Amino acid sequence: MIKFLHKFEESAIGLLLVATTLLVFIEVVLRFVFNTGLLWAQELTLYMSAWMVLMGASWGIREGAHIGVDAFVKKLPESSQKIVTLIALAMCLAYCGMFLYGSWIYLSKMHLIGIEMEDFAIEKWKAMSCLLFGFLLLTLRIVVLAIQVIKGERLGFGFADEAKESMHLAEGNDQTELPPSNKEGQ
Repeated sequence: MIKFLHKFEESAIGLLLVATTLLVFIEVVLRFVFNTGLLWAQELTLYMSAWMVLMGASWGIREGAHIGVDAFVKKLPESSQKIVTLIALAMCLAYCGMFLYGSWIYLSKMHLIGIEMEDFAIEKWKAMSCLLFGFLLLTLRIVVLAIQVIKGERLGFGFADEAKESMHLAEGNDQTELPPSNKEGQ
């Protein structure tokens, strides 16, 4: 089940990215070359971007792609890092819970009222369901991460460490010679 979710999530994000990029490209060509445009392109791009961002947040947790400020936490002993991470995860779950509750109320009211999208004959609550779906995915990823931390499989969030990656790249380039133009000036 979880592997299917991974594949679905990656495929959907990729499809949304490609579709959004193509739609924006076509819209730009139509506007600047043919002095026309698609009336519905802006609204569709907005909703596709919302779906992509909310699903991407979940994917980022799974892959450890989010940037975090954890320099202080990394200085703590491993047992303290685990505790701080679990507290942070509990706060993330509370945040997701508030958003899920608010999304449910919002979508319920939108469904009750029956408002349609401006440019499509689709009920707006269906397009906005990305709120509920995205935060459900995010909640799932946070719960999985918490289980991994409790079991000792992961120590923290697994944030992207740009400084470490940059140092790795810099150390690999120490042997690189200066370009010929710089050598002559020395």
